[in-house]
Amino acid sequence: MTIHATRRHLLQTAGLGLAAVPLMVARPSFAQSSGKTYKIALSNSYIGNKWRLEMENVFKAALAMDPFKTEVVGSIYNSGNDVSKQSQQMSNMIAERVDAIVIDAASPTALNGIIHQATSRGILVVSFDSGVTAPSAIKVNISQYDLGKGWAEWIVKQINGQGNVIMVTGVAGTEVDLDRNKGADSVWAQHPGIKVVNRFTGMWDSSTAERNTAAVLPSLPKIDAIWCQGGTDGVLKAFISANRPLPPTAGEAENGFRKMMLGIGGHTVTGYSAGSPPYLSLMALELARRILNGTYPKKNIDVPNVFLSNADLKLGVNVFADQPDSFFDDFTAGGPTSPVDICAQAAIDGSACTDQKLIINLPAA
Repeated sequence: MTIHATRRHLLQTAGLGLAAVPLMVARPSFAQSSGKTYKIALSNSYIGNKWRLEMENVFKAALAMDPFKTEVVGSIYNSGNDVSKQSQQMSNMIAERVDAIVIDAASPTALNGIIHQATSRGILVVSFDSGVTAPSAIKVNISQYDLGKGWAEWIVKQINGQGNVIMVTGVAGTEVDLDRNKGADSVWAQHPGIKVVNRFTGMWDSSTAERNTAAVLPSLPKIDAIWCQGGTDGVLKAFISANRPLPPTAGEAENGFRKMMLGIGGHTVTGYSAGSPPYLSLMALELARRILNGTYPKKNIDVPNVFLSNADLKLGVNVFADQPDSFFDDFTAGGPTSPVDICAQAAIDGSACTDQKLIINLPAA
């Protein structure tokens, strides 16, 4: 599909606030299976990159679309990657007697206490993306370990198990960062010919990754491959600015990275693109709705990783010439049998889709 939407400034002040933002007023509907309206809150730990913004945008858009617009009153909380603030905000949600909390957590363990408080009071907690270890929380996620491992295994094949690699990591302390790094390190341990000559954070943000890469590049030897958790397009731009050749790169699903994989803009890179899809928030939201209305069991959901090589990319389908480089192209899976199908406009600015229905397919119960 081609995106005709006008680019809008995504980081609006209201989207960065720490207080809850009511998104809509739900209306009763004869189509409700239970006759109830549910209060579901999104507890998000970090809003400092475009992935998190797209994740919140599709969540917001979904609340204005069926079936959520008639069954759910939604709110969004952002805590600035501060565990204590996220815990306090969840305490407020408990006091407000929400029916469910979907959470992208600042820590895999530090919020377990407040999660236990919520679930012991009958509040459903669904964790996604940066997960939690609390046993009472339901989990929705890809395997972050397998994602990091898959990137590394591809690199091993690209450079025949020999060469210098840099690792650009994510937000320290999160389960996602830890698991992706562990997955990669499990591969490097089996291939002593590969040397990780530097690892540094990119904070899953293109501008941060570009800045930090530019700072370390002058001191580095020839780089044979890049392993990057996020901000992949920023890392490659730093290489271009330093007149360094673009080595095989395993990274996220940023539009700029995929455009380079297609040679758009004058630079071409051999790449392997995959990541946590922003639509995880929608799968968590739908799972919460269906558990609450009694149509789905309380069970974890494993979302498959989808790795794309250069030959798998199609302009207007999974890479877009008219979107910013930092736009994440896996905001939707696409198609009626895919996990999620939602329009690009929802990811761009959080508005409801006008030309297609929202589709969220959970695995068979």
